[in-house]
Amino acid sequence: MASDDPLSAPNSAQADCWNTAVGHTWAEYHDQLDRQIGALGNAALAALAPATGERLLDVGCGCGHTTADIAGRVGAAGSVLGVDLSMPMLEVARRRRLAPGAGRVEFRQLDAQTADLGRSRFDAAYSRFGVMFFSDPVAAFANVRRALRPGGRLGFVCWQALDKNPWILEPLEAARPFLPPLPVPDPTAPGPFAFADEGRVRTVLGTAGFTDISVQPFTTPIGGSDLDDSLQLALRVGPLGAAIREHPALAAGLVDPVRAVLARHVTPAGVLMPAAVWIVRASTTGDPVPAAGA
Repeated sequence: MASDDPLSAPNSAQADCWNTAVGHTWAEYHDQLDRQIGALGNAALAALAPATGERLLDVGCGCGHTTADIAGRVGAAGSVLGVDLSMPMLEVARRRRLAPGAGRVEFRQLDAQTADLGRSRFDAAYSRFGVMFFSDPVAAFANVRRALRPGGRLGFVCWQALDKNPWILEPLEAARPFLPPLPVPDPTAPGPFAFADEGRVRTVLGTAGFTDISVQPFTTPIGGSDLDDSLQLALRVGPLGAAIREHPALAAGLVDPVRAVLARHVTPAGVLMPAAVWIVRASTTGDPVPAAGA
């Protein structure tokens, strides 16, 4: 049964995470994070190609940067609904100013896996790193598919494996000797690398009823902040940020080794480090997937 309560099961653990420390961190650093991952989101938006007058769903819209961007692309005749679990991030999103001539924008605190998103309501759905946190990704994408019109489109960007992302891996490895042994993560558990396996992405989307599935690799240097700001961000987000939240007393001892790693990547444009993602595109055909029990 659909539920509009984002704090209820099955994604209550993620809702708690994104409404407490993690969500507040992303809200605090939203400008720097948008700058850092903006090129990756733009690549997925280019593949999705929102058109003037379309209605879009932005899944895991966070602080609203992508939602505002889409609103500018669809124009005054279009609209965008941004949904996210995180109220701290949505509060930032609701303060954003839209460009003149942008489409209508609404932000709602919803879990896209379980919420009633409507039937055949949207022309397309988009996400910038917001789809890897579902407890049941097949159910979540089936729910998104129900909200798309027949012939609608899905586009998102997700991370490839950790070992292909030095911007996360190198600071983590620099800090590892100073941390207790870190648990080996379940590669399919909700988290940033849950869709690192291209085959899993294809299987999940196909099982959820999507067709014309395309999963394309995309790599580019990301970052752009100075060394001090890059250091602060590295210590707050991702697996290293999670480890420090578990062991805050060790944080001071990690500053110098992490700074040394980042310093190797300083350029005239700031700290830039390689990132690797999948640009995913799919479509719907025929009638929307019926609701469970319908």
